[in-house]
Amino acid sequence: MSVPREVFIAVIGAGGVGKCFLSQLEFLCKRQLTNAVFPKLSLILVSTSKKVLYSPQYTALSFDDLTAAVAQTTQEVLTFPEIIDFLVAAPAQVILVDNTSSQDVADQYPLVLSRGISIVTPNKKAFSGPYKLWQDIFAAAASSGAKVYHESSVGAGLPVISTLKELMETGDSVTKIEGVFSGTMSFLFNSFAPTEGSGGKWSSEVTKAKELGYTEPDPRDDLNGLDIARKLTILARLAGLQIESPTSFPVQSLIPKELESVDSGDKFLHRLPEFDSQMEELKIAAEKEGKIVRFVGSIDVAKKEVKVGLEKFDRSHPIAALKGSDNIISFYTKRYGANPLIIQGAGAGGEVTAMGVTGDLLKVLGRG
Repeated sequence: MSVPREVFIAVIGAGGVGKCFLSQLEFLCKRQLTNAVFPKLSLILVSTSKKVLYSPQYTALSFDDLTAAVAQTTQEVLTFPEIIDFLVAAPAQVILVDNTSSQDVADQYPLVLSRGISIVTPNKKAFSGPYKLWQDIFAAAASSGAKVYHESSVGAGLPVISTLKELMETGDSVTKIEGVFSGTMSFLFNSFAPTEGSGGKWSSEVTKAKELGYTEPDPRDDLNGLDIARKLTILARLAGLQIESPTSFPVQSLIPKELESVDSGDKFLHRLPEFDSQMEELKIAAEKEGKIVRFVGSIDVAKKEVKVGLEKFDRSHPIAALKGSDNIISFYTKRYGANPLIIQGAGAGGEVTAMGVTGDLLKVLGRG
């Protein structure tokens, strides 16, 4: 009976998504016990912003009370270069799982890949930052043979990137990508401008979304449109457009100019009712045309145009008919004609985002 190959896993970031991923990784490790063909996965490092728990002899860390073990470890904190040196010295294949949103970590991806370490990550900043970083990442992977996957950087657990890649790699021509790319914005506009009924006041809906945990601690981090712009940058680059950065195309901010500089999210919410009339006018204008206003991102591949902002849709349009906090992404292609290929579902949340990361890990294992 052959011995399964061993693959070492290092995890950076053990917060919301990281914690969910570690739970899913534990499931995969148990799966190997009943499947001799599946690789033996050994977790050898877990790093947070303040602690690093690792196995100097490359024996697997225990999943039992892992969160407590990380919090209580007295091991010397390794710098990121030291972590990479530790991983490079491992006696078998290593996969680095970056569950952070750190630009500093993202900037190191070319070095990590050039040293033969594969990467799976939901970190948008690695793939939406300067175009040169994008080029360096994939050049390093091509040179070393290491793999890099980032499905969760756009749609959490939704198969957005893999679908786009498959369309293009099988020879289809993608002409346009359009959709609601933010669970926060989906929830806000489905509540503020529903297909049936009048909806609530804009400021009330933003406050409610924050209370329900749909927004960042400061809702302006959602309302400025930058998170969506990062996702559009990634998809546009995958579609062949050389987008320099998320600020190199039109991005409509829903933050009133007068509130851009207030010094806290709470003060922003306190003053937001002063500007409800602005959003109400937009909603009424759309209703007079028999339409619904939504906050969307779009990529016109042929025209090489990318934009993020408010658009009006017929009530019967799939984007208008979204429910809750779902995302929806439509791919218009030569093969699919006038009826786009549509992907819809939860586009945020720890478990589904971690599922996308775990799915990418399985892709690396399948190509190892």
